[in-house]
Amino acid sequence: MQLSDRFLKLVQQQLSTFDKDCSLECLIVYIAQAKDGQDPSLEAVGQWPSLEKALPPVEADPALRAPSSSRRWYPLQEGLILLGVLRAELRPSVDGWPEDLDEQLQASAGMITNFLKLELDRSRLLEELTQQREQISVMVHQLRNPLAALRTYAQLLMRRLEPDSRHLTLVESLLTEQAQLNRYLSALDQIPTSNLVINANRSDSLLLPPLLPQSKDLSLQDLLQPLIDRAAATANLQGRIWSGPSEWPLWTKEIRPSGDGVIAEIVANLLENAFRYSNSPCSIGLHLLENGLCVWDGGSPIPIEERQRIFDRGFRGERVKDVSGSGLGLSMGRQLAEQLGGSLDLLVTPSNIDPLLPAHGNAFLLKLPER
Repeated sequence: MQLSDRFLKLVQQQLSTFDKDCSLECLIVYIAQAKDGQDPSLEAVGQWPSLEKALPPVEADPALRAPSSSRRWYPLQEGLILLGVLRAELRPSVDGWPEDLDEQLQASAGMITNFLKLELDRSRLLEELTQQREQISVMVHQLRNPLAALRTYAQLLMRRLEPDSRHLTLVESLLTEQAQLNRYLSALDQIPTSNLVINANRSDSLLLPPLLPQSKDLSLQDLLQPLIDRAAATANLQGRIWSGPSEWPLWTKEIRPSGDGVIAEIVANLLENAFRYSNSPCSIGLHLLENGLCVWDGGSPIPIEERQRIFDRGFRGERVKDVSGSGLGLSMGRQLAEQLGGSLDLLVTPSNIDPLLPAHGNAFLLKLPER
């Protein structure tokens, strides 16, 4: 096991507490290390006072096999499992072990044992994380092949359609969704690397893919149009009425930095929730405002007692517990909105936002800061 510098430093700090003890000649900490096909050995990982040369494992030092009244071993163990030992050697001039020294050494052995347990937990977690990353890499690699095939089939289908075919937009939407999936796969593929733009000041990690280095600056209209096309297709499939924006305000056409791409992620979650949780066949729409937008539905209003709790991570209302979901979308959306300097709130009765919207239902209002 590769021990961390932090663990080795903690061990050395613990041993250095005996600097003023004149009765001790040396202290050595040994850790049980397992090697492939061999029995575990007790290898030295810390010593006091510090020496230039590394000490051999316990089993390789013949001098340690002979009993000595000036030597004591303090086990570092978890239950019945021996994790290591603390070896203490008295100076030849000292006659017998002082009782207070023995108690202090036992306490130090207990402290080092706790350090070692934490180190073993860290090592196991790192190993599990490495395995998970390898599995993700394999899955990403395997997913790229069918996605590439879908893109090829869509392009071939596109060539067979007439330029004025009413099916052309469907095939174009397939290609757009395939590109979006590729974006997620690229983000997954780069998780183990340092090529991602990650905000180290975030208080909580998000489940959205970080921005890729090749992300381009786009307008909000460019970001939202694929979502609107997807929503229109979903509404058509479910027999709902879809109401998208008829006009795009000037602010939606301004080029925004790539970091504002998270706005599309917020809206995508809001639209998915509207289609998933509103009772069919109520209408659904996206309405643009002067300082933001809202996603609304004409379904049953969210109960009063749940209207704030739905923004809590993992919370799911009583009426939707039988519907698949994680309870993360709204919490994540509000956090992203606040990181942008905006806000995300629920307004029951969409007509409160605009008289043209339904007088019955729910509206999630996303306010964005001025550029």
